[in-house]
Order: sequence, then C-alpha cells, then structure tokens
Amino acid sequence: MRHIIHVDNSGFFRKIMKVFLAELGIESDSYARGEDVLDLVAAGNVSCVITGLELLDMSGEELVKRLFFAPEPVSIIVVTANSNEVRNRYLETMGVMAIVQKTGTWKEDLRKILT
Repeated sequence: MRHIIHVDNSGFFRKIMKVFLAELGIESDSYARGEDVLDLVAAGNVSCVITGLELLDMSGEELVKRLFFAPEPVSIIVVTANSNEVRNRYLETMGVMAIVQKTGTWKEDLRKILT
C-alpha cells in the first residue's frame, strides 16, 4: 500500500481526502502545517504529497518550492479551488506532477492520477 501525505488548512477537507484515499486503498496522514510535511519528507517516508495552496504556517507555493529542493524526491499534487494560469505554470516548473481543481469532478480527476 502506498503512503501519501495530505496537507491543507481545512480540517473538513482533510477528513474528506482521508476517506477518499482510503477508498482507493491508499494509506494517508493529514496535516495543516507545511513544516510537519517537510520533516516527514526529510525522514524519507513519503512517496507523494497532496497539498492545498493555503496552509497554516506557509503558502502551498512555499511548500512546493521547499519540496523541490528536498534531498529525497517526492511526487507533488496540488488540489486547489483557485485557478491561476501563471501560478500553475510556476508550480509545474517546480516539479508539481498535477494540479487538480476543487470542482465537482475533483475526485474523479485525482483518482485518474493516483490509479
């Protein structure tokens, strides 16, 4: 079973994501702070990070930037309600493998990426 970390400032969305990933057979842990995720990635126990762009201690863009320079490579997926083409292109240059919009089809879009 793969292990994914999800980070988002919304406790409600973290709960929804945990249930969704479990339905896909994916073990996950959820966090509100980017620093917690960076510590776990540094320990080498994370295969993928799903992040929102609003976190309690930093922006999602800052987390992506810091993950880009992490000693261990990690896949990054951004799930956001905000669509901004300039920002999305920047995130892609920082190694984000996918950007999923929080629309009515976000679960199907994310399922296609993860399975």
